[in-house]
Formats: sequence, structure tokens, C-alpha cells
Amino acid sequence: MESPKPSPGLTLLTHEGKPYRFDPGALCLELLTTGGPGAYARWEVLHRPEDLVDWVGRSRLPGGLELTVEQADVRRARTLRDALFLLTVDRAHGRPLRPEHVAVVNAAAAEAPLAARIEADGTRGWAPGATGARLLSTVARDAIDLFTGPYADRVRECGADDCRLLFVDTSRPGRRRWCAMEHCGNREKARAHRARQAPGTG
Repeated sequence: MESPKPSPGLTLLTHEGKPYRFDPGALCLELLTTGGPGAYARWEVLHRPEDLVDWVGRSRLPGGLELTVEQADVRRARTLRDALFLLTVDRAHGRPLRPEHVAVVNAAAAEAPLAARIEADGTRGWAPGATGARLLSTVARDAIDLFTGPYADRVRECGADDCRLLFVDTSRPGRRRWCAMEHCGNREKARAHRARQAPGTG
């Protein structure tokens, strides 16, 4: 039996190379950390099938998934991710969702998703035949659940001026502002403290 994954979230690196934990709160939002449209293409990490498989291994999907991915699936993953990225930004800023991006998500979701199963020993496993198309369907369906569910109004962009990470606030009070307290939260607190201590303030 595979050892359980750690708590949900991804380990990202600051510009200085320091690791920190970021939990975007949903599978579909984890995909957004792999790159994006326009200026975000500089951060692209999905180039080969192995890259998509690697992302799955770091994602919140349960372990043990034996995935068959082709190069065409990588292209489709990038197309879905870019549409999701723009949909999420629009949702975070209260703008209407654009039909062309919605259509991309709906098309991916229309495919058959990954199938879980109960193993003979009572543990959770995956049914055979896990493909890139099934993976993307699962991600797209997760996005539909997010954008039409109870947390749809809690999709947010990090409050730091120089951070564009997107997340859904699933906390009970609903007051999350930062991608991660240990990263942007602490930086903003330190910046506010310096501003208060500056001559001529207060």
C-alpha cells in the first residue's frame, strides 16, 4: 500500500530560492502553478508528458495513479490551464466569466473522468485506463464544482502587490488574504511595520 500524501498543497520557491507551502484549496487551482497565458508563459513547466505526470504526483490527487500521457495531452493541459487561469482571475475580481474560456472547461469536463475504486484490502485505488484526457476531465469537473459551488465567491488573488497566485479561501472565517502566511503574509506585515516606523509617520 502506498504511503499517504502529506496535507494538500504544493511546495513553491520564492525568487530567492526559499521553499514555502502554498495550498490553493482546489485541484484545478493547483494546475495554475505550472505556467499560464501571456506574460505567465515564462513560468511554463509543462513541456513533456513526464512533466504532467510529475505535476499529478505533487497534486492533491491520491497517490498510486498509473497515468498514460501523450504529447497531445500536454498541449490540451496547457489550453485548459490557460482558460482556467483567466476564468479564475475574472472570478477573483468579480468580472463575468468569458464564454470562450467556459467552453474550454466544459469541453474537457465532457470527457470521462478518472475512476477511483476500492481495492481488495479495503484501501482506495485507481481503476486501470487512466489517461491524460481523463485527468483533464477530472480537473475541469473540479473547476465546475468550484465556480458553481459554495466557495465561488471566495476565489481570490493574493493581496501582495507583487504576487499573482490564485486560491480559494476555504477557512471558516473567510478572511484569507495571502497565498501563504509564511511567504507574502510575513512580507506584507514586515513592510507595514517598516512604514509605521518611518520618519514622519504616525
